[in-house]
Amino acid sequence: MNASFRSSLMTVKPEWIDFNGHLNMAYYNVLFDQSIDELYPQIGFGFDYVKTTGCTTYVAEFHVCYLRELHEGNEVYATFHLVDFDGKRFHSYSELYHKDGWLAATGEGLTLHVDQSGPKVAPMPQHIQDNLAAYKASQPALADPSRIGRQISLTRKPR
Repeated sequence: MNASFRSSLMTVKPEWIDFNGHLNMAYYNVLFDQSIDELYPQIGFGFDYVKTTGCTTYVAEFHVCYLRELHEGNEVYATFHLVDFDGKRFHSYSELYHKDGWLAATGEGLTLHVDQSGPKVAPMPQHIQDNLAAYKASQPALADPSRIGRQISLTRKPR
């Protein structure tokens, strides 16, 4: 398992551009989501897993920080860092880079393992938990973990 995941290049499509002339905020999520689809089979998830087990993953929460605009035709890739996990969920952090190496956005998520017969949150099989543990143990440390665990709030000056 490669714990230094980097997705293949993805291209910003013309129909994803908003009236401000840059990538619409919703499509940053699409790019993050498409990148994880490349990683999932390494962990043990993916289409075959859903078909054979009836289980899948649902994103419960996802926070995006938009750092630099992307435009039509830009080629980007995403990285994935496993922050933590337990038997039913995992906490991840991803970065979206322009192919030239500059950081465009970050995404932090909480993903649940779901038995679709309920649907209900359910324990992941042991081999998936083992794969997550191996991934976490072998991944490099983040150069800058300051974007993990952020919250949205207004900072007010004392009157």
